[in-house]
Amino acid sequence: MQFDQLKRREFITLLGGAAAAWPLAVRAQQPRKLTTIGFLGASTSSAWGHYVTAFERRLRELGWIEAQTVVMEYRWADGRTERYSEIAAEFVRLKVDIVVTAGSAVLAAKQATSTIPIVFAFAVDPVRSGFVTNLARPAGNITGLSIQSTDLVGKRLEFLREIIPGLRRVAVMANVGYAASVLEMNEAEVTARKLGLEVDKLEIRRTEDIVVAAEALKEEVQALYVCTDALLNANVRHINSLALAVRLPTIHGIRENVDAEGLLSYGPNYPDLCRRAAELVDKILRGMKPGDIPVEQPTKFELVVNLKTAKALGLTVPETLLVRADEVIE
Repeated sequence: MQFDQLKRREFITLLGGAAAAWPLAVRAQQPRKLTTIGFLGASTSSAWGHYVTAFERRLRELGWIEAQTVVMEYRWADGRTERYSEIAAEFVRLKVDIVVTAGSAVLAAKQATSTIPIVFAFAVDPVRSGFVTNLARPAGNITGLSIQSTDLVGKRLEFLREIIPGLRRVAVMANVGYAASVLEMNEAEVTARKLGLEVDKLEIRRTEDIVVAAEALKEEVQALYVCTDALLNANVRHINSLALAVRLPTIHGIRENVDAEGLLSYGPNYPDLCRRAAELVDKILRGMKPGDIPVEQPTKFELVVNLKTAKALGLTVPETLLVRADEVIE
């Protein structure tokens, strides 16, 4: 009898211990919540393909691996301004852990949330555009990388003067719905006039305006300066094609736009900026506050020349320019 009671007590003890362990076992089997990164692409997925690749590769190097430690939510606005706010609002509803964006979409992200951290991979002039109040200490929930495109305007115009003998008149195309693009257009106008050049301003607000602007080009215009903007980047092949049709050289701020039959580009290395944006994301996800992280500047700049386009335009690129080019497309 005592033996039976002893066995019963052992069984009850064993059963109780197992029951206590069940919740621990269940908890151990629960999948860990993955960090969610919302990527708001202002342009198209194809236009930003190199940027995304660079961003993801650097994230992996830092331990943020898709489907293992992080979930990537990509949304593309295709250069349509009205989509920026829609996507930003969606990310707020999804309760993403951080938003990554760039250019003209930054303001929409900032307006959508003051609590979710925001990293911009590149922005033309984040202070004058109203994204941050100070580059050294941005404050709030936002930080990123500035391309300071307005500072590069003079250099781009000088390159045009080298390649086009007797350059006198330039057209500047900008999306006037994007404040930073307006800043660049105004800077281009002021700088061009200092160089003794006349300027025609082509104001774009939507895709349909591009053809209208091209048709309005005066015969005296000798080159087209295309401001850096998601709307124009999304339509860059069309823009360059229209320019080629009237034998008009184009200069851009983005290297990929030269692949699309542009003549010249001069600007920062955008894949490098996206790698560095991934490093900012890593810092924030590991506990740093975005407002305490200074906005960074580009460290790599590239001059790219497309000789195939030059040939189609009947232009001879000076050897002095070619030797300074970081890349020559032949």
